[in-house]
Amino acid sequence: MGVHSGTVAVCSLFVSVLLFFSASSENNDGILRVGLKKLKLDPNNLLATRFGSKQEKAFRSSLNEFRSNNNNLGDDGDADIVALKNYLDAQYYGEIAIGTPPQKFTVIFDTGSSNLWVPSGKCYFSLSCYFHAKYKSSRSSTYKKSGKRAAIHYGSGAISGFFSYDAVTVGDLVVKDQEFIEATSEPGLTFLVAKFDGLLGLGFQEISVGNATPVWYNMLKQGLIKKPLFSFWLNRDPKSEEGGELVFGGVDPKHFKGEHTYVPVKQRGYWQFDMGEVLIAGKPTGYCGRGCSAIADSGTSLLAGPTAVIAMINKAIGASGVASQQCKTVFNQYGQTILDLLLANVQPKKICSQIGLCTFDGTHGVSMGIKSVVDKENTKSSSGLRDAGCAPCEMAVVWIQSQLMQNMTQKRIVNYVNDICERMPSPNGESAVDCSQLSKMPTVSFTIGGKIFDLAPEEYVLKIGEGPVAQCISGFTALDLPPPRGPLWILGDVFMGRYHTVFDFGNEQVGFAEAA
Repeated sequence: MGVHSGTVAVCSLFVSVLLFFSASSENNDGILRVGLKKLKLDPNNLLATRFGSKQEKAFRSSLNEFRSNNNNLGDDGDADIVALKNYLDAQYYGEIAIGTPPQKFTVIFDTGSSNLWVPSGKCYFSLSCYFHAKYKSSRSSTYKKSGKRAAIHYGSGAISGFFSYDAVTVGDLVVKDQEFIEATSEPGLTFLVAKFDGLLGLGFQEISVGNATPVWYNMLKQGLIKKPLFSFWLNRDPKSEEGGELVFGGVDPKHFKGEHTYVPVKQRGYWQFDMGEVLIAGKPTGYCGRGCSAIADSGTSLLAGPTAVIAMINKAIGASGVASQQCKTVFNQYGQTILDLLLANVQPKKICSQIGLCTFDGTHGVSMGIKSVVDKENTKSSSGLRDAGCAPCEMAVVWIQSQLMQNMTQKRIVNYVNDICERMPSPNGESAVDCSQLSKMPTVSFTIGGKIFDLAPEEYVLKIGEGPVAQCISGFTALDLPPPRGPLWILGDVFMGRYHTVFDFGNEQVGFAEAA
């Protein structure tokens, strides 16, 4: 993949609005406020989104093959996460400038990555570059050459180029000698149709490609910011003209209610922290009873989590995904055995290895994606069959366990699992819901720092269009990462829109409070 980065990977779907940062901002006593404006998504753009998802699906398949051939990535395990990042429907944009005199660009302010990149004036052979602003080093008196090569791969595109140094302007602040990537190649549909020119990462330097110092770090080192923190308020009201606000160096008390609940950053790189149980209509799913990891990611539109739980949420909200015949096949053949082993108090993580469907004993994790039985018909080896059935087996364990916790009968459990197989998320993550049923959908909740954070249906369902032509899309999408990085939840804009989020760099913690 070239130089590895730890950008958070996740596949996003559709969104109700596209938002971009306005050029207006103010710097007051070490605090920089960047206002947001919003642009409604044209339903016609959904076609481009679906096409991008097909590209992403193909890349996932090649990534799985890469992972299977590289089982000892060690600390470089983050390298396989960056390849799933998809900005096709990213929502929040800001205007920055590079060089002297300043050359303007719109960028995503992304807490799930750490590099700054924009198209280069030397990008000649990528069509994307002709539809976006390009940085021309010859026009800047503060440009400094680096020459170091760089490459970042994403789920539906990739960029490559080289590093340079120049002054970067954000609002009224000028960051001197900032290292950034001049992208000379931007293949793929994403960067062609995207509303943004580039990315400005707000993650930790540990996941920065080429170990480049992030813009945020230099803001602090050069004394441009008062406090070592920044905060997001994302306005999810589709009728409001105000899109939200990103504040560097502080928080705006007008944008949240009560106190923030803070949790420590678990591992420098992403803004990653420990998360507790996930609940549907107040009932625990059982998947994160012993804890899960989560990431607060402003560069992801939806809320992503393990397929096993997303399928449970899909069933509860009536989302229609793609039925998995393999899911039903595995359950019909092994469902009773799984139920008996759970009743015998066998450790859930070891069940699928004991019945011979998983190679590893409790450490495999839910596999990425579910291939159909047809895909495996020509594979006669026992190891191939085990690998094919591992993921649906592990999900069946989670589903049956959740029903046993609710004291359901065997008949109810069988009906539940068969139904949930029909609710498996589509390969590209798409899950449609009935707009007229919002009032009947349950609350979905997440436990963070011992506190329950609720999402109501109108907050996790994205509505596109109005009246009889309106479309409603589930704000939940599936993402499966194996241990040690997974299982992992990505709390994107669906969550951050409901909860004002503080990224406290000085104390290495993330805080959430009800947005106002």
